[in-house]
Amino acid sequence: MMRFDIMTLFPDLVSYVLGESIIGRAQRSGHIAVNAYNIRDYSKDKHHRVDDSPYGGGMGMLMMAPPIYDCYTAILEQSEPEARRRVIYMSPRGRVLNQEKAKELAQYDQLIILCGHYEGVDARIIEEIVDEEISIGDFVLTGGEIPACILTDAVARLVDGVLSDPLCYENESLSAGLVEYPQYTRPAVFRGRAVPEVLISGHHANIEKWRAAAALAETERLRPDLLKKDN
Repeated sequence: MMRFDIMTLFPDLVSYVLGESIIGRAQRSGHIAVNAYNIRDYSKDKHHRVDDSPYGGGMGMLMMAPPIYDCYTAILEQSEPEARRRVIYMSPRGRVLNQEKAKELAQYDQLIILCGHYEGVDARIIEEIVDEEISIGDFVLTGGEIPACILTDAVARLVDGVLSDPLCYENESLSAGLVEYPQYTRPAVFRGRAVPEVLISGHHANIEKWRAAAALAETERLRPDLLKKDN
């Protein structure tokens, strides 16, 4: 079973998002565990304060290092000592998440994910506990909870048993370096648009050829940058 331990100021948000659909079922079936920890619970301030103004001045507030560190050590106390783990800080400064990174992270036994807020976190906590920073894109959000949910979903679905069959993700968009071919279901004609004849022909070899060509064409149309990576 793979563990996802998420350090956040909004554990209910994380639990709600990841408690539904496939990821929720995977937790209930025991294939993964997702735990959300409220960093405020580890603050020694009587008001559970976790932020302060930055040294040197500047706009906004920073999350303080001690509550985060105490939350982290509490997680370690509940973890398997020999677990292969990685600590990730969701940050716009980090490497942008892609399918290859998701596959890499799926090889670990445990991911500990730190969600930043305000203007970020004290740099010393990054130096002390974080293995890498990961972004979900070149933009800034109000907090790391949504990125943490996205990362967890992307990795968890690659864990054995979460999806019904490995083919569910092996042939989908980006897994083979291309976007996925178009897919269709009933009715055979919708508002004058018919399903390609080859898909209802029953000729599996021709269907596979069509899908390969269609995936390449869709990649050229939608994500030509993926093709340039191979050149």
